[in-house]
Parts: sequence; C-alpha cells; structure tokens
Amino acid sequence: MSQAEHPCGVIFLDKPKGWTSRKAVNHIIHSFAKPEQKNRKQRPKAGHAGTLDPLATGMLPILIGEATRFASMGLNAEKSYTVTLDLSFQTNTLDLEGEVLERHPEISIQQQDVEEVLGRFRGVIQQIPPAFSAIKIDGQRAHALARQGQDVLMQSREVEIKALHLVALEGSLLTLDVDCSKGTYIRSLARDIGLALGCGGCVTMLRRTSSGGWPEQCMVTVEELEEKKETCIVPLQVWLRDLPELVLSDIEAKRFVQGQRLSLQADLLNTERVKVLCHVMHADVMLGTALYDVAKHILQPERVMPSAQEKLK
Repeated sequence: MSQAEHPCGVIFLDKPKGWTSRKAVNHIIHSFAKPEQKNRKQRPKAGHAGTLDPLATGMLPILIGEATRFASMGLNAEKSYTVTLDLSFQTNTLDLEGEVLERHPEISIQQQDVEEVLGRFRGVIQQIPPAFSAIKIDGQRAHALARQGQDVLMQSREVEIKALHLVALEGSLLTLDVDCSKGTYIRSLARDIGLALGCGGCVTMLRRTSSGGWPEQCMVTVEELEEKKETCIVPLQVWLRDLPELVLSDIEAKRFVQGQRLSLQADLLNTERVKVLCHVMHADVMLGTALYDVAKHILQPERVMPSAQEKLK
C-alpha cells in the first residue's frame, strides 16, 4: 500500500498565524482525501499532537491514518517556543485577542532586572492556566465560560521550565526562548514574568520551534504541503524513534498481528526497566507496539496495526 492510497505517518506543519489547530487538521484531511471520498467516514483520519493557539505559529505535529493511534507521543512531549511579550499592557486573554485590562505606559525595565526575574521561573514551578483556555471545568471549556462573563477559577498545576533565556529587550518588548514540559501555558508564563517585573505581560508573538525534540527543519509550510504531499509525511516508525525497535520473523509477525504473546530473546541495551515499550517491525512493515518483559522474555502486543493484519492474513 502506498502513501498515496493509505497515508500514514506524521506531518510537522508550520501552522500559519490565525489558524486554529482544528483548521490545520481539517486542511490535512482535505489535502489527502480523494475526490470519490465524499463523506467524512471515507476520508483519512487525522489529529494533532499538541494544540497551538490561533495567534501562534510553528510546529504542529499532525498524525494521519493509523498513526493517529500514537498521538500521545506528541501530547506528552516537551515543547520549545520563542515568545515576545509586551510589558506595557495586559489583556483578559493574555494575548492580542483580548480586551486591555491595564496599561503601564512608562516602562524602565533593564536587562539585569529581567535576568534576575527569569531565574525564579526556571525549574519546577506552580502555574495557573489562563481562563481563556481549552481546559474543562464541570464539562465545559474554560474559554466558553469566560466569554459568557463568568468568573472562572483555574486550579494551579505543576509544570517544569527546563530552559528560559533572554533573547532581546527592546523598549517594552521582551523576547524569550522557552523549553518546557507538557501542560505549560506560555501565556501564563508571560503574565507571571510581567507581574514579577511589576508591569504587564501580553503575548504579542508566539512560535513553537520544536515538539519532542524534533528540529525546525522538519516543518513544512502549507504551500510546500500542496506541492509535494506524500514526501511531507514522516513514517510512523520514525515518529516512534524513542522506542526500541524489535524485528520479527515471518512466523512471529503473523502471530503478533493476531494478538498473541511471543516468547523471544531481545537484546535491549541501556535499560533497567522490567517492561519496555517497543515498536515492532516485519521487514519494512510497521506491525504495532508491544511491551517486552525483559526478565521473562515475553512480548505482549499493545497496539496492532489493522493494515499489518490485512497484509499478514
């Protein structure tokens, strides 16, 4: 089966400014849908691995086809951003989409002031997410409640700022590079840095430069995607690069896709874990993922690819 017939893998889209993450996913679906696939059930499945705000640009991993089963590999990944915040004002959404709540027209922040404050935000911190966010409260999105004028009480959460560097301070505009754990809200970080400096902290530019350690060079623009669709897809086994690879024989592969446990010797180096999640191959066919019991030498299928089941009937 070719990528043209059954696309499967990951596209690292350079999401345009103004697009929602959902719009980006829909664009991928329509790009790979065939004319005869008129209803939604016939079209390729797709989903993203980590929401980006509409005003943000940059890396949005979009999984297509059977690869959607492995979106969690991106959702749980570390992220990197470049963000610019304006210290002279703040809005209710913490970015340019909202209404201005306060202004600080006279800014006299020096670079050493910024460096001192940034030190407080490195490492594990407590962070309150924005009221205008997709977090659910009693079954409803927080941003929907906030837009209705309701007081939204957001619970503090623990996040980790792995790296935080000053890029530029030009007047009231402060630009930072951030490496952070999953669940971190850059708008909240900007707000809190602004508060620590005694001023505003409205995000005016946000760009995700990496997700899960994938470099910027992996990204493709909407225009590049239209020109060379199939070549923009990163194979699923590459997306699962952090999982050890196990290659099975013909007989083992047929048993695996039937969901059977296998007894086999596997040399998994540099692991002290009792059970290791692996991605499983047969020749150039991705069979799925499995848990390998290092002590008992047992391979337990976790996710089996339907396309592999079809091929190895």
